Amino acid sequence: MVVEPTIACVVPCHNEEAAVGKVVRDLRAALPEAVVYVYDNASTDRTVEVAREAGAIVREETRKGKGNVIRRAFADVDADALLIIDGDDTYDASRARDLVGLLFEGPYDQVVGARRVTDDGAYRAGHAVGNKVLTGAVRSLFGNDVTDMLSGYRVFSRRFVKSFPALAREFETETEMTIHALHLRLPTAEVLTDYRVRAAGGESKLRTYRDGWRILRVILDLARRERPSLVHTVIAGVLALVSIILGIPVIADFLETGTVPRVPTAILAAAIMTIAALVLLVGYILESLMHMRQEQTRLVHLSYPAPVRTPRHAARGAGTGPVPVRKTADGP
Repeated sequence: MVVEPTIACVVPCHNEEAAVGKVVRDLRAALPEAVVYVYDNASTDRTVEVAREAGAIVREETRKGKGNVIRRAFADVDADALLIIDGDDTYDASRARDLVGLLFEGPYDQVVGARRVTDDGAYRAGHAVGNKVLTGAVRSLFGNDVTDMLSGYRVFSRRFVKSFPALAREFETETEMTIHALHLRLPTAEVLTDYRVRAAGGESKLRTYRDGWRILRVILDLARRERPSLVHTVIAGVLALVSIILGIPVIADFLETGTVPRVPTAILAAAIMTIAALVLLVGYILESLMHMRQEQTRLVHLSYPAPVRTPRHAARGAGTGPVPVRKTADGP
């Protein structure tokens, strides 16, 4: 029996009455075989009614925050390819076929719609600068090249979705997705997609400074959890430097007079150096635990088949889908 690959589209929404109908219609036109889910996130306008009228299946997540919606959707929706796109019509939903097709052609575990601004005012200056700074931080910490870490237009394979912990609560969920792919070295591609101004009547839920600080905190927390040896080595190095600065005068006095007149300073320097050694040791222990957790996550990922365009009983031959703009991570 021929079983065609399944495709699902997830549209997180909070008060997107002005745009969600067009997004759903564009998705259904681009991917008529896909099931479109609109996840309403405590809207107070007619988002639910408009989404249903456009032909979407509407589900609700009462806990506010895009990360909460993604966690719920990834747990509920089961598909070979799962596309997420914001409900504000800033992304070009008509390109959904290109992103999904590339996922199967690769095969890739993630295809990101890298934003190409087409309208003045679509991307506020503060957001653009923040995206570059945060993306640069991720490149520095995780050693890979990402051009649009905060894009909300992505397609995932089933094995990405089922191995992704989805711990974020709000807009930092895209950061978590990016780092998950980088850390497991999951094959990822990017496709340039237009990014335009919001529909009239829509209001951005992203707050430049508040959400930028939240995302930076997530990056630092993920660095602590995913690169513990690096973080603990830096902390231990700073402590060791302080200990050396305090200890040099004590050692100099001892070499000159044969006595230790600054006993409290000597004790403090020795204590700080001991703490530095313990911090370094804890870092290496956490690194070993992290590798064990990474292996378990990788095994969960490998328990699901790679995404394929052809029916599942057929060979996984290469197709003729769109060419990726670039590959941002290679599988091992």
